[in-house]
Amino acid sequence: MNKTEYDAVVVGSGPNGLAAAITMQQQGLSVLLLEGKDEIGGGMRSKELTLPGFVHDVCSAVHPMASLSPFFKSLPLKDFGLELIQPVYAAAHPFDDGTAGLLLESLEDTAKGLGVDGDAYLHFIRSIVRDLPKLLPELMSPFPMPRYPLALANFGLKALPPATWNARRFQTKQARGMWAGMAAHAIQPLENSISSAIGIMLMSAAHVSGWPIPKGGSQSIADALSSYFLSLGGEIETGFFVKSLKQLPSAKAILFDVTPRQLVSIAGEKFSSSYISRLNKYRYGMGVFKVDWALDEPVPFTNRDARQAGTVHIGNTFEEIAHSEKITSQGKQSQKPFVLFAQPGIFDASRAPIGKQTAWAYCHVPNGSQEDMTNAIENQIERFAPGFRERIIGRHTMNSMEMEAYNPNYIGGDINGGIQDVWQHFARPVLSTSPYRTSAKGIYICSSSTPPGGGVHGMCGYQAAMRAMKDLF
Repeated sequence: MNKTEYDAVVVGSGPNGLAAAITMQQQGLSVLLLEGKDEIGGGMRSKELTLPGFVHDVCSAVHPMASLSPFFKSLPLKDFGLELIQPVYAAAHPFDDGTAGLLLESLEDTAKGLGVDGDAYLHFIRSIVRDLPKLLPELMSPFPMPRYPLALANFGLKALPPATWNARRFQTKQARGMWAGMAAHAIQPLENSISSAIGIMLMSAAHVSGWPIPKGGSQSIADALSSYFLSLGGEIETGFFVKSLKQLPSAKAILFDVTPRQLVSIAGEKFSSSYISRLNKYRYGMGVFKVDWALDEPVPFTNRDARQAGTVHIGNTFEEIAHSEKITSQGKQSQKPFVLFAQPGIFDASRAPIGKQTAWAYCHVPNGSQEDMTNAIENQIERFAPGFRERIIGRHTMNSMEMEAYNPNYIGGDINGGIQDVWQHFARPVLSTSPYRTSAKGIYICSSSTPPGGGVHGMCGYQAAMRAMKDLF
């Protein structure tokens, strides 16, 4: 650090930490961004995890919200090297009989592929696709004053019910299975209220702006954001792991891109006992077990369309996926887990040597589980892509506790910063009209444990920075 005093210090360089730092630096404030690792990025890091020349995304790989985010869209990230690639198909959902549900950029073409459920799909999602661009600032803000109340009500009526309830809209296994795969991104039982919200957002995002992958890996998003921040005059220091407020230089505002557990550990001495009590009640959700592969050929999915999808949801029917998510949330491990699979190397030649491929997958596990799920995940992929194992030339795995060791924000492997069920959707991290404030003046939380929650969109950091500037500057 070049100075002993700043207007603001941001701890953590994930998408939200970077967004908070940029937002304040844009207003002419002096901002220092601190990162514990030797490289910036948080969940947006890419490394050669398997073999030399094979670039893997350590966490996030596909970014539906990156191209939708009102904050990211306001930045000149293309000028700083960010290139987003659109796969041929946003997502595929293969079935045991060799067919697949396909999520396409075209709303109408997606509906046509669902047969007799085409009209039901259009009725379910078309109005949200139409309204999503104007609704996003409200959907990604805490307790907004609605500018479009009818459109917001329409979204809420579909997003608040459980995914199991919305599944009744569909008859075919293609539509029901595809819906289960989308909703399972919520990382909670599909019977939970509001478990429909993330599925609706993801499907709508595909029809509005696709599910892009960043050329060169997710690290390129972090690099573009940090380069822009530095161009504004901001400062970044890596290899600076913050355990105490005493380590920090003087600042009017300190923003933490961390979860409630870490916030209490670092700054609890400054908080009221009631605020600490509420933070300690914050709940974390299921963890993940992740595998990266170096492959000598593309994955041989039986369904040929699945070979051209950036993301493949592996889990077969709605009932099978719902059962897997339910028992995993209860602390039991499914041996036929729902698997989220990404194959960015199909569309980005920079990820692997010529003729080779990379792939990435994870399944949900009980929080803190150290069970090795490699075989279970590979069995599921082999089920829909016979011969997959024969193409593996390198493998890297991370259980839920190794995920936490890599990124302390992933408590017990929870990559979402805490379960986002109906209570913690609104009480994130505590129930408050200003959730980014803590009980201590000048200290804020800006992580995915605040609204609007997980995802690479930067809106938690942007909102926290706006709150801090209104309060202090």
